[in-house]
Amino acid sequence: MGEGGVIAGQIFNGISVASILLLAALGLALSFGVMNVINMAHGEMLMLGGYLSYLACRVLPGPGGFLVALAVAFGGTFLFGALLEVIVIRRLYGRPLDTLLATWGISLILQQGARSLFGPIGVEVVAPHWLNGSVSMHGTLAGLDLPYVRLFIIVLAIAVLGLVALFIAKTAWGLRLRAVHQDREMAEALGVNTRTVDLVVFALGAGVAGLAGSVLALISPVTPTVGQSYIVYAFLVVIVGGLGSLVGTALAALLVGLFSCSLQIFTSVSLADVLLLVLVILFIQFRPKGIVVRRSRAIEA
Repeated sequence: MGEGGVIAGQIFNGISVASILLLAALGLALSFGVMNVINMAHGEMLMLGGYLSYLACRVLPGPGGFLVALAVAFGGTFLFGALLEVIVIRRLYGRPLDTLLATWGISLILQQGARSLFGPIGVEVVAPHWLNGSVSMHGTLAGLDLPYVRLFIIVLAIAVLGLVALFIAKTAWGLRLRAVHQDREMAEALGVNTRTVDLVVFALGAGVAGLAGSVLALISPVTPTVGQSYIVYAFLVVIVGGLGSLVGTALAALLVGLFSCSLQIFTSVSLADVLLLVLVILFIQFRPKGIVVRRSRAIEA
């Protein structure tokens, strides 16, 4: 493979990583933008989605089993997120430090629970036969293969982003969400049930993170700590993109994924992560509100 093929391969890998980061960060962007809540257990929603996919594929091992696993991962984490919001998060609004400590404790409980049920060694989800193989490039990119699995992840991330954008822009619930995001007090005065909106937003974010865990299970084992490997990057994406902005989150995920994979051509993975953190620190010094600035009284408060 020539130099052009190597560079194109790293760009493709960066887009693939960005797709997973986008799915992992969407929920954080929504929950913080609307609810002003930082969920330290968000990575465990990704882990939960991976394990649910593993169980679903064990029950339905056929070619369509993984599509069912995607639905199970989304539905299971959506319901768990709703339960978490009702039992814990709802009682801690306006208390950011207590929320951080509570969700961090929940993340530790979920990790230990997964370790007890599935063991410390990761479990694997076997990709269906229609995701085996790859697209072989020719010409100047001869020797470059684009795996179907990673292409599927990219397409799924784009589809989920589009569906979430349509949900926010075209539905009654999306209208309520935008109203609460802009001015919670005024939305309450106009009759919007903000508690129900918070519940839907938090559960939706958890469900999307579950999808991220499901597709991640196709390319790496699901372990009790798999969520911790991605949650830091998800927070970076939300900060760089701009709190509560879907467009900013998508752009930031793409930038973080491409920058990280591009650096790995010239240096080690560890040094690439260090340089990425340095870049993010420099970026927020000059643009602390992120790529896309969305005005919101919830955030400004």
